[in-house]
Amino acid sequence: MASLELEGKIKMKLAPQSGQSARGQWVRQDFVVEYPDGNFTSEACFSAWGQERVDELGKFGVGASVKVSFNVKAREYSGRWYNDLRVWRISAVQASAPQASAPQAAPVTAGNAAPPPSFSDMPVDLGEDLPF
Repeated sequence: MASLELEGKIKMKLAPQSGQSARGQWVRQDFVVEYPDGNFTSEACFSAWGQERVDELGKFGVGASVKVSFNVKAREYSGRWYNDLRVWRISAVQASAPQASAPQAAPVTAGNAAPPPSFSDMPVDLGEDLPF
C-alpha cells in the first residue's frame, strides 16, 4: 500500500480514547490538520493509533506546523463504509532557509522582443484532431 504525506498546521486535537478489545488494550487520539489546497485551505482528520503515536502527537500543540505520514484504511460496519487516515509518523516541518534571489531576466522592450507570430507561421494542415 502506498503511503501518503501531508503538510499543514494542527487545528484541533481531540481527547484521547482508550479501551479494551479482544486483542488487548488500545489507545487512539484524533486530530485535525489544516492544509493549503490551491487558493483555499482544507482540513483532514487523522487518527493516531497506539501509545507511541499518541505520545508522538503530544509533542505538538495546536498551531504547530507538521508533516503527517499516513495510510488510508476503510472498514464496513452495518452496511456503511468508513474511511480512516491512520498516522504512522508525525514530524515538525522545518522552516525553509531563505533562498538567494534568482537572476532577473532583462525586461522585454521593443528593441529586443521577438515579433508576434503571423498566419504564415501556422501549419498548413490543421486536420480534425479534436480530442472529443
